[in-house]
Amino acid sequence: MSAAPSADEWSAAQRPGAGARAARCLQAAWPPIALIVAATGLWELAIDLFHVSEFIVPAPSAIAGAVAANASALWSAAIVTAGEVLVGFALSLAIGMGLALLIVRFRWLGRAAYPLVVLFQTVPKVALAPIFILWFGYDLAPKALLILVIAFFPITLNMIAGLDSVAGGFVALMRSVGASETEILFRVRLPHALPQLMAGVKIAVTLCVIGAIVGEFAGASAGLGYVIQFASTQLQTPLVFAALLVVSLVGVGFYYASELMERLIAPWAIRVDGAEPA
Repeated sequence: MSAAPSADEWSAAQRPGAGARAARCLQAAWPPIALIVAATGLWELAIDLFHVSEFIVPAPSAIAGAVAANASALWSAAIVTAGEVLVGFALSLAIGMGLALLIVRFRWLGRAAYPLVVLFQTVPKVALAPIFILWFGYDLAPKALLILVIAFFPITLNMIAGLDSVAGGFVALMRSVGASETEILFRVRLPHALPQLMAGVKIAVTLCVIGAIVGEFAGASAGLGYVIQFASTQLQTPLVFAALLVVSLVGVGFYYASELMERLIAPWAIRVDGAEPA
């Protein structure tokens, strides 16, 4: 009689093989790829059929040519913009999480600060960009601050919702064994809030890209926003669309990086792409 499999052997047997994982990735990837290819083909066909001027809407082939002709400049600009996004996102995450923890831990602070946070969020951020440029110059600081004021709010809001969504029984149980409010906050509320926090992070990281471009529009000498603004003044519409394409790719890259972070930090969270939690 053969011995029963060990726990490690059973776990290894339940994990899908490399072929199964590759097939699952391919199955998830082909619908968006097919849609992009079809839309690009229809776009190219419409430009040829209606003889649309390149100065109004360039064809995908013209955009691809602009990307190839300006690959080095676009790569350098993408690095500058990505650096601004990283710094601004780090500030947004730190400030957003810290503010949420303070509001939940000290309810009197929440009652005083939360309306001000909402009020500040309603201020048009485009109006703040030239003010930050005036105060801090044309370097990284004004872009990072603009990203911060744009992106911290969804992190704070989602984390507060997660911290407050803990079942009352868990909190009562911790209090019954003598746990302080700070211990309850970090041992019960914070782990429970991770899925909601990551949802806010995925919203914030896309806003960070927008904030970086808006900041570069207000005043910059490098970055994808600067390329877009310069190309538009020179009527180089294919280059404008090429820079927009690179901006979109940067945003997609940061979004899926946040998805990976979610899989590592909160693998039990339900994702919006319909995939089963890990």
